[in-house]
Amino acid sequence: MVWTIKARGGKPVPELAAHVERRLRFALTRFSGRIGRVSVFLADQNGPRGGIDKTCRIVVRLREGGDVIAEVSDVDWEVAVERATTRIGHSTGRELARRRAGRRIGRPDSRPASDAPGAAAW
Repeated sequence: MVWTIKARGGKPVPELAAHVERRLRFALTRFSGRIGRVSVFLADQNGPRGGIDKTCRIVVRLREGGDVIAEVSDVDWEVAVERATTRIGHSTGRELARRRAGRRIGRPDSRPASDAPGAAAW
């Protein structure tokens, strides 16, 4: 799993980058075999004026194709990162579960009808 961290307006603070990496490891390690790339975008919309303007956007590119995206805005960087990484972990798990379930749908039962559970013998 490869990830990149980009901040609008320059490089992210090293402590924030370390926090992002730690949270990504926690949220996505169990899916690392199915993830190709993770991109994290950090942006401060209002600059020094404050407000709910610190945005963390995470894009997970899956190896089978497709993206999973989570975007969170908050007053504090750490909170935005924590909420976004939690959300991307849940969203990635749901998407991968959907794909697993999709492969199982439509499989014909290989047992004859007489061997199926609940079948009555005549």
